[in-house]
Amino acid sequence: MSVVMAHEPARTQSFLAFDFGSRRVGVAGANSLLRRASPLRTIDTQGDARFDAIAALVAEWKPDALVVGVPTHPDGAPHDNTRRAQRFARQLRGRFRLPVHEVDERYTTTEARAGGAADLDAAAAGLILEQYLRSLP
Repeated sequence: MSVVMAHEPARTQSFLAFDFGSRRVGVAGANSLLRRASPLRTIDTQGDARFDAIAALVAEWKPDALVVGVPTHPDGAPHDNTRRAQRFARQLRGRFRLPVHEVDERYTTTEARAGGAADLDAAAAGLILEQYLRSLP
């Protein structure tokens, strides 16, 4: 006698993505079902106020994971902002106890500008998130 196991569909996951900058952080959200990111907002605050604004978004979206764009030189070599974005990713991981995925974010702001985005930082975060979603099985 054989047992037939029904294949359960994968659970839909939600994500928040961040285009990190020293002055502003763009934020976008998406889920694994639609795989289309929505630019949400740009956070213009620093320090604890920045993390308070992110905490409000985390509470609202209840993401399964966070995604951070990490910039590099065109040849892939790191620079000062690479290290700052990686530090920001570690801070998110520590504060929110969620998985944090780092994504190469070269040219996302340029692409957002070329697409006519009203909020470049949030649009760049959306591009970062869609790049991450394309990497999922």
